[in-house]
Amino acid sequence: MSNYRIDWKSPAPTTLPPKSYTCGYCGSDIASEKGYFGSSSLANAIIYICHKCSRPTLIDDDEKQYPGSSFGSAVQDISDASVAELYNEARACISASAYTAAVLACRKLLMHIAVSKAAEPNKPFTYYVEYLSEKNYVPPDAKPWVDHIRTKGNEANHEIALMKREEAEELISFVEMLLKIIFEFPASVKKRLNTA
Repeated sequence: MSNYRIDWKSPAPTTLPPKSYTCGYCGSDIASEKGYFGSSSLANAIIYICHKCSRPTLIDDDEKQYPGSSFGSAVQDISDASVAELYNEARACISASAYTAAVLACRKLLMHIAVSKAAEPNKPFTYYVEYLSEKNYVPPDAKPWVDHIRTKGNEANHEIALMKREEAEELISFVEMLLKIIFEFPASVKKRLNTA
């Protein structure tokens, strides 16, 4: 948003035209109609209040949302806290338009996932990619996904290149699927077997 002063029209939340969006704080898909309307000689802006978490989201004339929503879905039952934290960090990078950082976080995630599954720490990056494949954490037809994450991560890490949103979203989608295969789906099956 450009640097200009917005004059907010009311001291308390008011009823506004309803707006559907994904809350950048709690991740809920909502349609809010409570908030604040503001304007300047250059533009209008609206702050909507999430009815789930009560936090504010600014939406400007260009339909840009601040804070933006995280890309991808939450993954359940990740048993390693650093893996879960790094995945959520990568998702949050998208909401901040930090696409190169998201790609680098996805690359680093491969190392964290491998170490969480008993790979030795402090090894070269290729060791972790091979480890995940050799220990069958990556389905045979999915090995190109992991190689693509490695390649894009290397490009972001070792070259003077900025990543685009599409590239970051693609890698987060791949990582999300990998995390579901390695953590969420096995935990779900285990829960079902224990309750049967």
